[in-house]
This record gives sequence, C-alpha cells and structure tokens, in this order.
Amino acid sequence: MKTIVISRFSAVFFAAALFLTGGMAVSASAETAAENYSLYCVQCHGTAGTGKGINAPFLAVAPRNHSDAKAMGELSDANVALAIKEGGSAVGKSTQMPSWKHNLTDAEITDIVAHLRKMCKCTGAAK
Repeated sequence: MKTIVISRFSAVFFAAALFLTGGMAVSASAETAAENYSLYCVQCHGTAGTGKGINAPFLAVAPRNHSDAKAMGELSDANVALAIKEGGSAVGKSTQMPSWKHNLTDAEITDIVAHLRKMCKCTGAAK
C-alpha cells in the first residue's frame, strides 16, 4: 500500500510541477548548476547572487554581486571559471574565495558559469 501512495504522490507532484512550469523542461545541467550554486556559493553570494549571503558580513572583502550585469559582463567565462576552480587569488581577487576544484568537475563549473550568466542577464567579455 505504501508504494502505491508514493507512486500516486509522485504522479501528482510531477503533474503539478509540469503545470506550474507551463510544461517547460528544466535541463539536468541547469538544475545541477542551481543546486551546486545553492550548496557552494549562497553562503557568501546570497540566494539572489547579490553578494549579501549569510557569511558576507564576516568577510574582509565583499563577495561579488553576481546579479550586477555591468560588473559580471566585464568578466570572461574563462575568468569566472578560473575563479571558481582555483579560488579568488587565481584571478587577482580575494583569497577568501576558495578553490572548488576538489568539489566540482570542470563540467559542473562550466554549468555554474552559465547559471551566473542567467543571474546577471549578461554575457561574458571576450577573452
């Protein structure tokens, strides 16, 4: 009986999600990027990416505002990916920005960069 309830619940949940998203499918990489952003970035950069996460008041340098189209648009995707992979010091920024290369694959970092571009509603500068 429990399996039937779970199956019915899953079907109802899926139908509701499909209805609420207007039938649009969310790609797995976009979903994973949002999840990874929530897991690794939100504490400093905040849920809206404004740089006002829960840890921000305790940092010597304010975290980057990922929703700032002008500032984010000045950065190339390669620069942003390098900052995520190797940490802030790799791009001449705060050493308090950690390296995530041991936690995220190159593909996941690329997906996070794409997620950041959606947050800022901007494209990156040429290399």
